Amino acid sequence: MPTRAVQAASHLQAFVLSGVVTVLALRAYLEAANYPQLGGGGLHIAHVLWGGLLLAVGLGIPLVFLGEGPRTAGAVVGGVGFGLFIDEVGKFVTTGTNYFYAPAAAIIYVAFALLVLLTQAVRGRTGRSRLTSAERTANALDMVLSGLPAGLTDRRRAHVRRLVRGAGPATEVAMEQLLDTVPRREPPPVRFWQRAADRFRHLAVWATRQRWLVWLVVAYLVLEPVLIMVAVLLDGVTGELDQEREWGAVVGVTATALVTAVLSLRAAWLLRPNRPEAFRFFKLALLVDLLFGQVFNFTVNQFGAVAVVALDLALLGVVTAEHRRLRRAADRGDHAPR
Repeated sequence: MPTRAVQAASHLQAFVLSGVVTVLALRAYLEAANYPQLGGGGLHIAHVLWGGLLLAVGLGIPLVFLGEGPRTAGAVVGGVGFGLFIDEVGKFVTTGTNYFYAPAAAIIYVAFALLVLLTQAVRGRTGRSRLTSAERTANALDMVLSGLPAGLTDRRRAHVRRLVRGAGPATEVAMEQLLDTVPRREPPPVRFWQRAADRFRHLAVWATRQRWLVWLVVAYLVLEPVLIMVAVLLDGVTGELDQEREWGAVVGVTATALVTAVLSLRAAWLLRPNRPEAFRFFKLALLVDLLFGQVFNFTVNQFGAVAVVALDLALLGVVTAEHRRLRRAADRGDHAPR
C-alpha cells in the first residue's frame, strides 16, 4: 500500500483555492474586457489550452524537484491550470460549443465541491493519529532529507520530532542524529498575506464566541429558506417564472429550500430541550444547501451565486463552532448557557 503523505490535505487545499480564485478572476476579467479572443485568421487559442499546459507544469514541478516547496508550487500551478480548464466546460458539453451555457456554472461548482469533499476526506485519513508508525517515520525522513540543502527551521524540527514520537527509542535516537547533520535555518519573514490570514482567523474566532451572532445566524437559517419559497410562489403568481429558461433548476432551488426549511424548523424546535442536537440540524441544513441547493442556484443566477456560497460557508463556520462548544460542554457535564 502506498505511504500516505501527512501534508496531502494542505496540497489539495492549495490546488482547490488556486483553482477557485482563477475561475473567479478569469470570469471577472473576461466580462470587464468584453470577452476578448486570442488569435486571428480563423484561429482561436482557447484558455483551456493554457490550462492543460499549466496542469502539465504543475505535475512536472514535484517530479523534477524534491521538497515541500516544489510540491506546494506544483499544487498552486496545477490549480491555476485546472481553473483555466474547467472554466471552458460549457464548450465541451454542448454541440454548439457554448461558453455561456447556463448549467456550466453549476458544473464548475460541483467540480470544486467534490474536490473540497476529497480534501476533507484526505485530511481525515492523513492526520498524525491516523498514520501508522512507519508512515509517520517515512514522512519525517522526507522532511529532513528535503531540508538538507537549505536547512530546517526550529518549527520544522519540532514537527519532525512529533512525527516520530512513539515510533520506538531506536527510531527517535536515529532521527535526532540525522537532525544534527542538517543545518539550522532562520524562519522566513512573515509575509503580508500571512498577517492578513492571522487577523482573519482571530476575527473568525472572536465572531464564533459572540452569542448575539449565533442567534442572528439561527434567525437567518430559519427565515431564509421560507423566504425563498415565498419568493418563488410570488414569481409564479405574477407570471415572472414564465420567463425563466431553467425550470428544472428553479424546481431544484425550491425543493432544496423546502428541505432546509424543514431541517431548520426542526432545529429551532430542539433549541430548548437539546441544543447540541439543534445545532447539528442547523449544520445539516447548511450542508444540504451547499451540496445541492447551490448547484441549482448557480444554474439560475450563474456566478452571482458566489456571494451566497461565501455567506453559507461563513454561517457554517459559526454553526460548527457552536456545535463543537455545546458537545464539549455536554461531555464535561456542564450546563451550556442559553
